[in-house]
Amino acid sequence: MTIMPAEVHEPMDSVWLIIVALAVFALAYRFYANFLAAKVAMLNDLNLSPAHRLKDGVDYVPTNKWVLFGHHFAAIAGPGPLIGPVLAAQYGYLPGALWIIIGAALAGAVHDFIVLVASVRHDGLSIANLSRTYMGRVAGVATSLATLFIVVTALAGVSIAVVNALSESAWGVFTILFTIPAALLTGLWMYRIRPGKVAEASLLGIAIVLLGVLLGHPFQEGKLGIDPAYLTWSKDTLKVLLPTYAFIASVLPVWVLMCPRDYLSSYMKAGVAIVLGVGVLLAHPPLQMPAVTQFIDGSGPVLPGQPVWPFVCITIMCGAISGFHSLIASGTTPKMIYRESDIKPIAYGAMLLEGFVAVVALIAACALHPDTYFAINAKMPLAQEFAARSPDLVTLTKEVGERTLVGRTGGAVSLAVGMTYIFRLLPSMQTLAAYWYHFAIMFEALFILTLVETGTRVARFIFQENLSPLLRPMLERFFPDNGVRWGLNILASALCCLTWGYLLFTNDISTIWPMFGIANQLLAAIGLAFGTTYLLVHAPKRVYALCTFIPLCWIFVTTMAAGIISIPRFSTGLPSPANFINTTLTACMLVLTAVIVVASVVRWWELITGRSLLRLMAPVTRQ
Repeated sequence: MTIMPAEVHEPMDSVWLIIVALAVFALAYRFYANFLAAKVAMLNDLNLSPAHRLKDGVDYVPTNKWVLFGHHFAAIAGPGPLIGPVLAAQYGYLPGALWIIIGAALAGAVHDFIVLVASVRHDGLSIANLSRTYMGRVAGVATSLATLFIVVTALAGVSIAVVNALSESAWGVFTILFTIPAALLTGLWMYRIRPGKVAEASLLGIAIVLLGVLLGHPFQEGKLGIDPAYLTWSKDTLKVLLPTYAFIASVLPVWVLMCPRDYLSSYMKAGVAIVLGVGVLLAHPPLQMPAVTQFIDGSGPVLPGQPVWPFVCITIMCGAISGFHSLIASGTTPKMIYRESDIKPIAYGAMLLEGFVAVVALIAACALHPDTYFAINAKMPLAQEFAARSPDLVTLTKEVGERTLVGRTGGAVSLAVGMTYIFRLLPSMQTLAAYWYHFAIMFEALFILTLVETGTRVARFIFQENLSPLLRPMLERFFPDNGVRWGLNILASALCCLTWGYLLFTNDISTIWPMFGIANQLLAAIGLAFGTTYLLVHAPKRVYALCTFIPLCWIFVTTMAAGIISIPRFSTGLPSPANFINTTLTACMLVLTAVIVVASVVRWWELITGRSLLRLMAPVTRQ
């Protein structure tokens, strides 16, 4: 492959990108979110949420709005808004920025909002059961298969990112472990010691988390009197411990560990994004990457064979729209909603915040010199050619304390270097470059880990819904009602963790990661297809169904095109058996999604022409 020198262009001040994103998101939240809440969904606090009607202290727990916002944001904001924009920087800053800003406001936030509304009004049912109810048995079975496949694949795939970030890193492991006692104490304080005192619990938990961050560096240097080798874990060790931790977190009541931990993690996630945004405003780093690069035709070294359309919409998943969000919006979150009016900030607001995180990540990548960016993200030996032309790679490598940055593919390292590059432009910050770099690596691991524990609980819900008819009669012979519930929880969690844990440990799933982006956006199409059906049934005006139908058309066509383009690439470009696995699973996902969309169109026609008797009333109860 022949590579051309970096294109000469006039750098744009990154501040303008921050200003445009914030302005669009503010207008979308002020006007479009209010329209959806008041006119389309008609949110009503007189409707009792399932958290109150079905309260069991395990999954159904009425939760403070801002605590649940933290949990929801932490759960949906996985690697997508961080890694995706960094990889998509290959095309330049403009394609990614347009997709993030427009997609988050008009597609992703709407998708999350409508799915959460529907699940809250149907006892917290999953997207699979909702699809079965509204679109028929065929669509329901297809959605169940699609969601089971995607959630297991996602958990194994993102766990690999955590393993790579934390392996041989005592600092990262130390800080992550510190969040566990912080979460336990926060949950106890909020629900048992001082019920309802959210501010007190938040301050206590945040203080412990910050202490873990501050002590992580001296711990790694051996200055705390404890040998850091105790927490310097290998990849194989982490591959066993991660599913084990996820099993425990998914079985325990949500208020004990998962919800407070995600809540506290959200402060770090949002805080780092805001601090980085402020850093951009103060440092004014120029976007050295062109608006559009020569690689929009798919000839680039980072995403080879993937042209800007449709793959910018596949590479940037969670930052604009993500099907995985529908699993959270119909999984843990609807079971904890305190009142219906909380849905707007939790669903729509959290998606916009994630979009802002994605914009900041894109800026961090595009602030680097193009040759520096490609030297880090390209594979050998191309990376060495870019490195030879980079004006600052040697300096950055020394400042962050790494042996080499060349060929560190995957996006995580270049994001950390980009964040460090911005912070080092601020007064007195250049001497702290190594600290910022390792903090950024730890931050990325924490960002992803919260998705693992919440995703496992959501997967447990899906497994339970499918296994309950088979296992419940057997368990009822030996256990009382409470024992049956706990037995189902434990068996479903164990099966889920064994499934994705096996894929993680054998490392087979790493070959499936390129296909995960396609599968994730196909699930978004499924969520939007369901949302359109739901609005045709329940919205006061059927024209409001266009809110989900228009994004559906774009996502469906884009993702189907990406899948069709990718199948030959998977078949010929990957080693065996990865080529067979990727090709077969991608083809299956395309067929399943097509079946669901066709079933949806049939149901829409029946509803519009009056041939369907479907007029489902939401099982809500007035106070």
